[in-house]
Amino acid sequence: MTGPADAGPADGGRFRVEGTSGRARAAALRLSRGTIHTPCFMPVGTLGTVKSLTPGELRDAGVEVLLGNAYHLYLRPGTRVLRELGGLHRFMGWDGPILTDSGGFQVFSLARINRIDDEGVTFRSHLDGSLHRLTPELSMEIQAAIGSDIRMAFDECPPGESSPEAARTAVERTLAWLARCRASHEVQREAHPGDGGLLFPIVQGASCEDLRLESVERTLAMGEWPGIAIGGLSVGEEKEVTHRVLDAIEPALPPDRPRYLMGVGYPDDVIEAVRRGVDMFDCVAPTRNGRNGTAFTAEGRLNIKGARFASDPAPLDETCDGPCCTDYSRAYLRHLFVSGELLGLRLLSLHNVRFLIRLTSHARAAILRDEYDRWADDWLATYRRGSPRPATEQEGEDGPC
Repeated sequence: MTGPADAGPADGGRFRVEGTSGRARAAALRLSRGTIHTPCFMPVGTLGTVKSLTPGELRDAGVEVLLGNAYHLYLRPGTRVLRELGGLHRFMGWDGPILTDSGGFQVFSLARINRIDDEGVTFRSHLDGSLHRLTPELSMEIQAAIGSDIRMAFDECPPGESSPEAARTAVERTLAWLARCRASHEVQREAHPGDGGLLFPIVQGASCEDLRLESVERTLAMGEWPGIAIGGLSVGEEKEVTHRVLDAIEPALPPDRPRYLMGVGYPDDVIEAVRRGVDMFDCVAPTRNGRNGTAFTAEGRLNIKGARFASDPAPLDETCDGPCCTDYSRAYLRHLFVSGELLGLRLLSLHNVRFLIRLTSHARAAILRDEYDRWADDWLATYRRGSPRPATEQEGEDGPC
């Protein structure tokens, strides 16, 4: 186990690795609105809300940072409203850190029609078909209007199993757009001196290890970054491919900067990525599964709508300290779902968020004890016995998973 390590001078000591176990890291990222302790999971609040949950409930669940999305918030309520009302924090009543996705993934996956060129993407809104043009510069302007604490560079996100030619094109375009994002980000900071938002670049390259490594190398050659994101994984490829890519690029990533794996949030995937040196995660999986009656538990996923729970007095998960498990039985939760009561989907959504917050907290503790691999192997063995991976769900308004 290595000792603590402060980030370099360009980071101002903002990020501090407090312990390691193998490649797994426990760290703290200090921001103006609060400190993020890693490994950490970020619930997705695409439209300024984590679906069905209040900011107070999220705080009580231990959430330290939320994710919002530039594409969705640009279309509705729009940047004018967000600026006039003091940014997304004030608009939604959340005083902790917010990270924003650039909108790139949604432009490629949600828009009814899109056309990409080296300058940006022209698309029609999935809401009303209206025509829009999203560029790296506009993405930075949108994220500045949102007032997010961490902002993603605008990137091209190809499918995980893209051809080497398509992956190469995405890497080149993402790097070119990154330079423009950085310039626009600096303009925004100069125009708004109190704006402390950080810009994270995104590494692309699909499942091509050589392209991934090149993307990392060329991104780092452009200068210092306060953190780095890994995009274009968990977008349809096999898990083994994701693991292989993470194994390949981890040694090339700066050890003194946070690493964010985008769109990953199933419990077993988080555990395996932490093992490979990843610090931050986001996904719609906990709330989407919760709304559909599926709960994450220590013994695997559980579909509460099953008839076998009709008279089950046990809590959803005996190891959980959240209100869904301390105050209600499986029988009652099933009753809510089969009766179409909204309380059911709220309780399971909150439970799944709390589950992932507790999971990353336990992972952090195992890292600090220098016992991560042993702890992870034991945890995964129990969890996977009851957890066949569900088929990929179609992208919804929540965003990617």
